[in-house]
Amino acid sequence: MGRAKKVVLAYSGGVDTSVCIPYLKQEWGVEEVITLAADLGQGDELEPVREKALKSGASESLVADVKDTFVKDYAFAAIQANALYENRYPLGTALARPLIAKILVETAEKYGADAIAHGCTGKGNDQVRFDVSCAALNPHLKILAPAREWGMSREQTIAYGESFGIPAPVKKSSPYSIDRNLLGRSIEAGVLEDPTFEPPEEIYLLTKAIADTPNEPEYIEIGFHRGIPTTLNSTPKNPVELIEQLNQVAGNHGIGRIDMIENRLVGIKSREIYESPAMLVLINAHRDLESLTLTADVSHYKRGIEETYTQLVYNGLWYSPLKAALDAFIQSTQERVSGVVRLKLFKGNATIVGRWSDNSLYTPDLATYGAEDQFDHKAAEGFVYVWGLPTRIWAQQGRK
Repeated sequence: MGRAKKVVLAYSGGVDTSVCIPYLKQEWGVEEVITLAADLGQGDELEPVREKALKSGASESLVADVKDTFVKDYAFAAIQANALYENRYPLGTALARPLIAKILVETAEKYGADAIAHGCTGKGNDQVRFDVSCAALNPHLKILAPAREWGMSREQTIAYGESFGIPAPVKKSSPYSIDRNLLGRSIEAGVLEDPTFEPPEEIYLLTKAIADTPNEPEYIEIGFHRGIPTTLNSTPKNPVELIEQLNQVAGNHGIGRIDMIENRLVGIKSREIYESPAMLVLINAHRDLESLTLTADVSHYKRGIEETYTQLVYNGLWYSPLKAALDAFIQSTQERVSGVVRLKLFKGNATIVGRWSDNSLYTPDLATYGAEDQFDHKAAEGFVYVWGLPTRIWAQQGRK
C-alpha cells in the first residue's frame, strides 16, 4: 500500500537505512527515495555512503555538511544551559537529532517530497526526536519509520537487502552499537548490556586510560563571551576547531568518560557509555563562570530551568513552545557571562583552579578577612534577628 510518492530518507549507510530504500519502494509503493546524510563530524568518509545509497536504489543521494551549525546553534546553546541529562550526559546524540530533522524538512520542501523517513526502531529515543521535530517544523509531511514496523530480525533485514543487491556488511569483531559526532561517542550493546560488566578498554577512542595519561598536569584557559566559548589559551577559535581541539587535549588526560544507567523516554533503562571530553569540560567551566557573574537568585533559579531544558532536549522537544520560552530566559542570563576560566587537566580530572571576568560580582574588600575588610559587621546582628524571626516564633510555639 502506497503511503507516499516521494520520500526523503535520513541516511547513514548502515544496514537499516540502506534496506529502507528498497523496502519503501517495494512494500509501501514509494516511487522515489532521496537520501540525506548529515556530516556532523563523525569522522567517516561520506562519499562511499553517498554512492551506496545510489546503488541501493535512491534517485538522489545528498550529503549536508552541518558541522558549524551543529556546534554554534545546538552545542553552544546546550553549554549556556549547562545541559546534563540526569546530571551526567551532555546530550551529544540528542542534540544532533533536531538538526537532522531540520535539514530533512528543508530538503523535503525543496524537492517537493510528501514524506520523511528514518531507520529508527521502536525501542529507542531517536524515533521520538525525529518524529516530533519533523512534525513541529512541517506538520503536513508524513513520517515513515519502516524499521519500526517491518518486524525483521537483523539477519532477516540483511537477507532482505541482499535480495535487492545490497551487500551484507563486513562482519565486525566489535559487537557494539556506536554513534559518533563532533560532540562525542555513545557506545552500547554487546557485553555492555550487563550493568555489572566493566567496559573493556577497546571501546574507547577519544579518551586515554588513566594509566596511559601524562604524569604531569596540563593547564588550559577557556574564554567565554556571553556564555559562548570563543578562545582556547587566549587564541580565538572557530566553533568546530574549539570542540575538536578540546576533545583531543582533554581526552589525552583521560577526561570525558561516562558509564551510566540511563532512563530512556520509552520507559526502559539502558546501560550507556559516553565519551564527551570537550562538552564536559566546557559545561564545567561555563557553570563556574556563571558563579562569578550571576546574582545568587538568578543562578539558583536557573538550575531548575536547566533541568527542565535538558529533559526537553532529551525527550525530542527542541522545537516546542516551552523550549523556546526557556531559550529566551537563558539568553537573558548570559549577557554578562564573559570571562576566562583556568583548568588543570590531570589523570581524568578537569579541575577549575581560577576564573576572572570584567563582570565579576566577587568583591575582594567585602570577601576578605584581612585588614582591608569593608563589610559592616554591626549590621549583621539586625539582619540575623529579622532573618531568623519566623524560625524563632515557630520554635516558641512548639514549646507550649
